[in-house]
Amino acid sequence: MDPRTDVCVLLPTLDESRTIGEVVSGFREHGYENVLVVDGGSTDGTRRIAEEHGASVFVQSGTGKGQAIREGVRRTDEPVVLMADGDGTYDPADADAMLEPILDGRAEHVIGNRFHGIEPGAMPRLNRFGNRLVNRAFAFIHGRDLVDILSGYRAFTRPSFDRLGLTADGFGVETEMAVECVKHGVSTEVVGVSYGSRPTDSETNLRPVRDGARIYLTLFRLAKTNNPLFYFGSVGTAALLTGLGIGAYVAYEWFVRVPRVSHEALAVVGAAALILGVQLLMFGVLSDVIVAVNREQTRRLEELARRLDEDRRGPDGRPETALSIDEDGTTGGDGEEAEPVESDPGMGP
Repeated sequence: MDPRTDVCVLLPTLDESRTIGEVVSGFREHGYENVLVVDGGSTDGTRRIAEEHGASVFVQSGTGKGQAIREGVRRTDEPVVLMADGDGTYDPADADAMLEPILDGRAEHVIGNRFHGIEPGAMPRLNRFGNRLVNRAFAFIHGRDLVDILSGYRAFTRPSFDRLGLTADGFGVETEMAVECVKHGVSTEVVGVSYGSRPTDSETNLRPVRDGARIYLTLFRLAKTNNPLFYFGSVGTAALLTGLGIGAYVAYEWFVRVPRVSHEALAVVGAAALILGVQLLMFGVLSDVIVAVNREQTRRLEELARRLDEDRRGPDGRPETALSIDEDGTTGGDGEEAEPVESDPGMGP
């Protein structure tokens, strides 16, 4: 594989006229000629500037970064996609390091770790604190520490991307990609990259509070199919603790207070919460078992498909050539001796 011709640099953008030209030129100067800009409807000349610097540009049919990435990948024919932002925060000089694990066959998906070389002031303290919390929550919920799951600097193979069931349209797409990689067993590697500051006169499209809340909701929502024990168990535990708290209060009011207070309504609510909590915990355990069995079955099917694919290939690793009937009535293939074909007596001359 030639990284200079078999890689598409994918840049989702929205009003990045101040930086998009330098970003496109940076990748092209490092030998990556195939740069595809997916524009979200910019009104500041982003598309014109990108085209002037040699990029292919099209306007996405929907809205949001997630939708732009999915549509951009569908429009590429290259086997590997290198994804970055158009705001100039990622260094094109890190492209070779990002692609190395894929080209060496060590990984199918690569995440650029921004905390490895972050410039002073490149990320506000609130954003850095939120990023740390998100990564810790991801490691706790989904069982793997990928260091910087919110990084927009990614490299992945087309087959591995097709295995991911991505539905997020906004900034939650990076979180969803990380969860789907863990869920589907996509080999993932983290590579240290540099992360710079945006130009002072450019405005970010990220809203820390709003988008942060969406990211946390995405983490919790995706746990339903990747870690159902946490998903149902957390809600079940909350319901169980609520029921126990209400029950303790009702018991105190009945056995300790004088005169006694029955609190029939609260007792019913507490009992319902206890029942709901126990049922959710049981459902979480059963769901976790089902998911584990499904993963094992999927792993075996993928292994079987890989073995069948290897059996269909010849010694040189290429698919075996099917036999064909030549004009002289013999069958043969590449490198094989032709054999006569017996004619049917009932057939015509």
